Amino acid sequence: MRPKRYSRVVLKISGESLCRETEHGIDSGSLTAIASEIKAAHAGGAQIGVVLGAGNIWRGATDRGSAIGRVTADNMGMLATIINALALQDALEHMLVATRVQTAIEIPKVAEAYIRRRAIRHMEKGRIVIFAGGTGNPYFTTDTAAALRAVEIEAEALLKATKVDGVYSADPHLDRKAKKFERLSFMDSIKNRLRVMDATALTLCMENHLPVVVFNLGVKGNIARAVNGQNVGTIITE
Repeated sequence: MRPKRYSRVVLKISGESLCRETEHGIDSGSLTAIASEIKAAHAGGAQIGVVLGAGNIWRGATDRGSAIGRVTADNMGMLATIINALALQDALEHMLVATRVQTAIEIPKVAEAYIRRRAIRHMEKGRIVIFAGGTGNPYFTTDTAAALRAVEIEAEALLKATKVDGVYSADPHLDRKAKKFERLSFMDSIKNRLRVMDATALTLCMENHLPVVVFNLGVKGNIARAVNGQNVGTIITE
C-alpha cells in the first residue's frame, strides 16, 4: 500500500531547535537549516503551517523563579514565540518562500492577527503560515497550540519534530533497553505518560481524529518524508 501523502499539515518545532546545544537565542546556522528543510517539504506542494516553541528564549517553568507569576511567565513565553516566528519568516523569505506570521496576541505592526479563514486562504495561495503567540491564553503549551491550529485549519496531520527518531518507552539517551514504537494509540500515549506531548494536546488530536507523526528533525529530508507519509518515526493514531 502506498504511503499517505498529506496535503495540509501543521509542523511543530521546539524553540531549542533554533539554538545550539546548551545555548540560548537564535543560531543563524540552525535557523537556516530548518528553513531549508521546510522549503523542501513545501516545494512538493503541501500546505504547511508551523508552530514554534520558545525554549531557546524563555522557559517559564524554570526561568521565572519566585519573582514572576505563572500567568506573566506564560505571557512572556507567548511573546517569545513571536520573536522566533519573525526570525523563521525572514529566513524563509530570503529563500523566496512566501510566508505569513499570524499571532494569537495581536501586534499589528509586526504580524497579522490569527484569523482561521485568512490562514487557510494563505495556504491555498501557496504561502507558509507561522502560527505564533500560542493559544493567546496562559496555562496552554505550544504543543496544545499546534494541535488547536491543526484542528481549526483542518490539517490532515500534526508533525512533531524532535531530537529523537520517534516515541520510546523510556528516554533512549538514558535507557539502552528503551523500545521504539512504530505505531501508538493516543490512549496508550496518555495512559503510559510517554511525554510525547502534553495530555491536553493529545486529547484534542484524539477527539478530532488527527494523527500525530513524531520524528527526528536533525535528519536531512525528514520533514518532506513525513509530509509524504513515509515511515520516519512514530505515528500516533486512534
